[in-house]
Amino acid sequence: MPLSLINKKIIISGGSSGIGWSTAKICLSRGAIVYICDIDSKSLKKAQKHPLNKKKLFTYECDASDEYEVSNFFSKIKKKTKKIDALINNVGISGPTGNIEKLSSDDWEQTLKTNVISHFYFTKLAIPMLKNNKGGSIINISSTAGIMGFALRSPYAASKWAIIGVTKTLAIELGKFKIRVNAVCPGTIKGDRMNRVIRDKAKFLKVSKKMIEKDFLSMASINSWISQEDIGKMCSFLISKDSEKISGQVFPVDGNTIRVD
Repeated sequence: MPLSLINKKIIISGGSSGIGWSTAKICLSRGAIVYICDIDSKSLKKAQKHPLNKKKLFTYECDASDEYEVSNFFSKIKKKTKKIDALINNVGISGPTGNIEKLSSDDWEQTLKTNVISHFYFTKLAIPMLKNNKGGSIINISSTAGIMGFALRSPYAASKWAIIGVTKTLAIELGKFKIRVNAVCPGTIKGDRMNRVIRDKAKFLKVSKKMIEKDFLSMASINSWISQEDIGKMCSFLISKDSEKISGQVFPVDGNTIRVD
């Protein structure tokens, strides 16, 4: 029987596509009320029309790397509720591919701003709403690159390692308020973002995309892609009552990554 999230109020950044949207759908199917934001207005409109909506899905356009827009997003949510049960910091970009000496400062800074600083904006504003709830869950989406590193993807790896540090620190700071903080580290997720990573790496190394895809799959002992739904199910568990004593932990959902290069 699926875990129940009936009437739990959940905020998901970058929530209208990819891992964010898959997680939103799982939470909705388990009875949650979900607030998502995204920079992509088209995907937000598509999400709003999904059969699972049933007046429990609220969508907002927001650039997660812009503090003013994030603040405005929370102001809109606060008109509907003063407390939440969970925040999922999902928003993130792949960043550039290449050797560090050839990467631009702008690309480095944008990767860190989107993947790390945006989490700060959301978390800072979500904490008072979690305190109003007398506890809850913050889930930070990191990556296996945040555990093992990732050749040719240094800004991405740096951002995902930073998320692990933030997770461990916040778990210590917020434990007394019964707010749990954990990180989920997806492995090789099948989808548009990984397709772009494969394309860019193949171009950089001057080899076929098929060769790069095969190499990515070989990095995990189960030798297969991880689905976006796999991440959503882990997030659902970390919001549920079944995980109420779990905090400060890092959960790879990666089929046992044995190397990243």
